[in-house]
Parts: sequence; structure tokens; C-alpha cells
Amino acid sequence: MLSRIFKDDTFQFGAGNISGYIACMLSVLSFLGVLAFHFPEYLTTPELRQAYDVAFLRELMFWSMVLAGSLGLLNFVRNRQKRMGAFAWVFLILTLLLGGHRVEVGEFETPELYLGMDWFILDLLGSTLVFIFIEKLIPHNRQQAVLRPEWQGDLNHFFVNHLIVGFVLLVTNLFVHKAFGWAVFAEVQTFIADLPLAAQIFLIVLAADLVQYSAHRAYHEVPVLWRFHSVHHSAKHMDWLAGSRQHIFELIATRCLVLTPIFVLGFSKQVIDIYVIIVGLQAVFNHANVNIKFGWLKYIIVTPQFHHWHHSSDDAAIDRNYAAHFSFLDYLFGTAVRGQKEWPDAYGVVGDYVPVGMYRQQLFPFQSVTRMVKAKFRARAERDKA
Repeated sequence: MLSRIFKDDTFQFGAGNISGYIACMLSVLSFLGVLAFHFPEYLTTPELRQAYDVAFLRELMFWSMVLAGSLGLLNFVRNRQKRMGAFAWVFLILTLLLGGHRVEVGEFETPELYLGMDWFILDLLGSTLVFIFIEKLIPHNRQQAVLRPEWQGDLNHFFVNHLIVGFVLLVTNLFVHKAFGWAVFAEVQTFIADLPLAAQIFLIVLAADLVQYSAHRAYHEVPVLWRFHSVHHSAKHMDWLAGSRQHIFELIATRCLVLTPIFVLGFSKQVIDIYVIIVGLQAVFNHANVNIKFGWLKYIIVTPQFHHWHHSSDDAAIDRNYAAHFSFLDYLFGTAVRGQKEWPDAYGVVGDYVPVGMYRQQLFPFQSVTRMVKAKFRARAERDKA
């Protein structure tokens, strides 16, 4: 979807591409924003609406449009390749024709199904502003470009995963309530509610991580599940965007499993909101191209270095470091990478058999897997011999 527009992956000052990329991003986000203003009942997340300052959002959209138009024009004038400037102005004109930042929002009812357009816009803006800055300030791999190979496909994953948030929540809620309603006990939930807030936060993260550890290990050790999880591991470059590469079936299955203990134990909305923030930040941060020393904390919590080893194709890293939040789980269950240097040499799946591009990656688990299974068990056999 994006590769036809952004054929040039260079990201250097003076090349004229930086202004083009920023203009394109802001113009597309402005266009999506005006659609959300027109159809808030279908394109916005109910939980986020309560925190919105509409006047601020209008101001933000206005200045985003001004900046997108200015940078798009600059790119069109300075860059020999005019496509990015033209692309930005096409979406900017569409945004203006639809009313821009002046669209009025009336009363509406929230339908059962909705798309998380606003969640995508806010998360993309926040992630790019924060994590790209951190990655350039304290990078692990200094030679890795911001727009590294295959970034377009991962951005597509990022978009789809955020867009279907309403559908995923509906499916997970139905699954958990129907399948595990029998496991809810008022006495247990009352006990949890009476704990101090800090204890509840620790418990919700621990409970979710125990389930996620088990599911994650199954994704690696059960061949039919590895077909889907291999999509996530196919990223050969680690950064804030790499964690978005995920098969939709795995995304839904993991959310269902992780939500189960949260539902059964009856955590309050406040505690769940804090957990969602922790999950969101840690999931992006642990994939990021950053080099931060955590000292002894690396034996307790999952860090970028710890999770980078999980994504490595080095022999020592195969089927290791499963935890998402607490690294001590891997040390406890004997699945932690030990005695290795600080960072792995290479990333991706052994054999590099997963296709490039979001659409092909979504179809991949249903195609022939002979080569994948052989490579997986060959790597495991070599590791066991060592």
C-alpha cells in the first residue's frame, strides 16, 4: 500500500525526503481525523472519547494541516521526485473538501462494533514523536535507518491492528464471558479489590504474563501455532514498529487468553487502565532500537536487550525469553538466554522463509509449511546437540 509512494528509503537531512515523509504522514492523519469527526460513532474508541478536548483536537488538526501543506510544497519544490509532495496535497485537499477541522460533531449512539481510527492516529503520533527520538538519541544499532527495510509492511500491520480494536475487544469479551463465567467468585474478587493499588497492579501484570508466557511458549513449540507466530518473528530489523508485525489470529487469541485472568480476578477499571498503559509502552519499547542499561533489573523485568534476544536467529536464542513483562519467569522456568554477549548478531526466523508484506504474511500460515517445519526442528535439534 505504501511502497509505491515511498520507494526511496533514504532519510537524510538535505535530501528533501524528510519534509515529504512528515507531510505525507500529517496529511493522511488529518484526512483520517476529519473522517472521525464525520463518523465518530463508527471510527472512534468509546473509552477515549471521555478524555477528548475537542477544541484542542481541532487546533491540533488545523496546525497539522498547515504544516503538511507547507512541507508538502517544500518537498514538491526541492525534491526531484515529486510524488510525496503530490501525495500529501491530495490528502490535504480531500481533508479540506470534507470540512477540515471545522466539522461539527452532534449527538450519537455508540454501536456495538466500531473502528479505532482515533486510537491509530494518537498512537502513531505519540510513537513516532517519542520512540523515533529515543532511537536516534540512544540507539543500539547506529547504522539502522529510521525507514529501515520492510517498514511499509509493518506500518500496514500497525494500521490494521489499531483499526480493528473494536472487533478484537468484542470477540475477546464474548469469549471470556461465555467460556469462563463459571470461574468468577465474588470472594476472590473482593479479596483482590481490597489489596493496595500497587499490589493490584503487580498482580494483574503477573497474572497476564503467566498466561502470556504459556501461550507464547506454545506458539514456539507447537508447529501449527508457530505458523502464525513466525510472522511476528520474521522481522529482520528491530525498532518501535517491528512489534506491530503480527498475524490477526494470533492477536485475537492472545488477547482472549490474557483477558481471562483479568476478568476472573475482577480487577477494577482503574487497574485495567494502568495495565493497558504498561502493556502498550513495554510492547513498543522492548522492540525498539535502543541501548539502555538496566543493571540488575534485567533479571526482573523484560528489557529491550532481553526481548531482542528472543527475536534473534542466533542458535542460543531459539525458543528462549518468552516473558512479556517479567523476565524472572524465564529464569524460573529455565528458558532464559544465558551466558551470551549483550546483543545478538541477527534477527528473523531461521531460513528466512516468511514472505514480505502484510497481506502475504496474513496468508502465509495457511500455505505450504514444509520448509518452515523442517527449518524449525533442524534449528532445535542443532541446539539440543550443542
